[in-house]
Amino acid sequence: MNSKMRAIGVRGGTGPASALYEEQVACPAPAAGEILIRVAAAGVNRPDISQREGNYPPPPGASTIIGLEVAGEVAALGEGAGRWSVGDRVTALLPGGGYAGYAVVDARHALPVPDDMSFEQAAGLPETVFTVWANLFERGRLVAGETVLIHGGNSGIGVTAIQMAKAAGARVIATCRGRAKADRAAEVGADIAIDVREQDFVAVVNEAGGADVVLDIAGGAYFEGNIAALKPDGRLAQIALMDGGKVTLDLMPLLFKRLTITGSTLRARPADEKARLARAIEEIVWPWVRSGKVRPPIDRIFPLEKVQDAHEYLEKGNQFGKVVLTP
Repeated sequence: MNSKMRAIGVRGGTGPASALYEEQVACPAPAAGEILIRVAAAGVNRPDISQREGNYPPPPGASTIIGLEVAGEVAALGEGAGRWSVGDRVTALLPGGGYAGYAVVDARHALPVPDDMSFEQAAGLPETVFTVWANLFERGRLVAGETVLIHGGNSGIGVTAIQMAKAAGARVIATCRGRAKADRAAEVGADIAIDVREQDFVAVVNEAGGADVVLDIAGGAYFEGNIAALKPDGRLAQIALMDGGKVTLDLMPLLFKRLTITGSTLRARPADEKARLARAIEEIVWPWVRSGKVRPPIDRIFPLEKVQDAHEYLEKGNQFGKVVLTP
């Protein structure tokens, strides 16, 4: 292991061409309770774009290098790193540092990579699986037999949510922008796939009986429709605001339909809370991953030196599934 490593830095500007550049930085060392991962692949996510634009800074003490999820081999152990050994294949949720040759992480936030899974596939799991579990299942309280409406069914979050909800025994309605994306959402498990460019999602959902839970990455103009599409005792889980964060709220439907609106972010949660989520995910979701029920497709893989292209591609929103970097 070298004292220096490749990493992607951010400077000036907000666009990927002006802001992202490759540099050599000191390789991190694992502190007590941490592991050092030799990064074989790193997931690319919308929060990475927000950080590049200066809108999503890392929490105190976290690496300033972009990247919230990686997969690779354990390269070194901090004191008390628990279950892991050097050479173990792992994937991990990071507070930052993924766009690099090595990354350190709390040992409790790593999960084992199944033997039949590539590092590229594994790198696309943590950020999406942790987000979907925490919001759709814990905060949204989705259970078998219920109906969930998932917006952005072509995104990494959306595809993962479709597969996890189906594995849990729910009925899934997904929205996408474009019929081709909607058709692919149906292929990965959506019972009803809506092209919002051509269809009114509220009408389609209500014709299907309404939704018990809505998982929304859009916000903005979708908010009113989400409220209208929810059944009595329904739950709206807001996890992103791609369509904007300013909405008009009519409180009357909340009273008459006994609705719950919840939202959260993942990155700034305490380490102990992320460890608790990891334990629940390994117990409940990881059997779905091992069986193949939850295997979000990888849309495109970019080499680390093409990180600018990866961000540009993700920003266009044409992907289906995950975008991944490899060193």
